[in-house]
Amino acid sequence: MTPSISLLPLDASLHAEALQRVYELSPAYWTMYHLAQAPAGQSARDLAAIEAEPGRMGLGIVAANEPGNPEAGAQLVGLIDLRLHWPDPDSAYIGIVLVAEPFQRQRVGSSAWALLEPWLATEGGVRDVKLGVEQFNPDALKFFQSIGFALTGEAQRIRSGKRLVRLLAMEKELEGSDLIGHPSGSDDGSE
Repeated sequence: MTPSISLLPLDASLHAEALQRVYELSPAYWTMYHLAQAPAGQSARDLAAIEAEPGRMGLGIVAANEPGNPEAGAQLVGLIDLRLHWPDPDSAYIGIVLVAEPFQRQRVGSSAWALLEPWLATEGGVRDVKLGVEQFNPDALKFFQSIGFALTGEAQRIRSGKRLVRLLAMEKELEGSDLIGHPSGSDDGSE
């Protein structure tokens, strides 16, 4: 059963401990980067970096402890790190969608995207979303394809520690974007 999901703007002073717990519950993510576990204090560093960069947002994926019972509270189960109006004014760029392992394969990520996508198209002021998926992360590739992202055929190599990592570019046009049909947005496919 899919948990009841909401999104919460994260604040370093309020949410670093809860995000660190999400990181600790995601050992496979850190293993991909040849780390035994989430580095101590990583969430505080990440949230400080998010807050320092204009247009960048850290959204917590929050799941109700008992759907239908607001008195049971909720817990942070994931993170969406994105940047609005980058790499161009009509785009957003997703840096990461991370769901803690105990909550994976329960449609948490796709439920979070279903909340975020219409907001990006209307309030966020973007017409497309871009991202890069590590070539060695087939589960992420499948996830993004399942929510409508397509490979663009472009790739780039970035340094991660001592390794070069190949990022496969993906993109999704947003339906209902306020920019479609406006002078700054093109709805005829021309650039």
